[in-house]
Amino acid sequence: MTDDMIAFRRLLEKSADADLLREMIGFAAERLMELEVGQITGAAYGEKNPERLVQRNGYRERDWETRAGTVELRIPKLRKGSYFPFFLEPRRLAEKALTAVIQEAYIQGVSTRSVDDLVRAMGMSGISKSQV
Repeated sequence: MTDDMIAFRRLLEKSADADLLREMIGFAAERLMELEVGQITGAAYGEKNPERLVQRNGYRERDWETRAGTVELRIPKLRKGSYFPFFLEPRRLAEKALTAVIQEAYIQGVSTRSVDDLVRAMGMSGISKSQV
């Protein structure tokens, strides 16, 4: 049995549905990132390959807000160049759009409580008064 299958079995043994979904999203995201980085570097994690293009250089932590909740990602870093997962790209645009909506609501005099409700309606975990 492969390590992936063992990890997947552990996920299925969890009881809470939201936790399970969040864990499964994280599991899939990690596998997608490993495949992408393997293509960029020319070798899978731990693989010795004379045709390797670049080496890995640890990980950076990033929280990913999903509808299932916050997923903690470990994004691989490279020694030369950079790597950013393809599935996070649209998120940058969404964050910019959300920031613009919050700014406009503040300028128009919308209360911070209403802005928090708006953010929650858009699927995020909310926003504090000081963040507005």
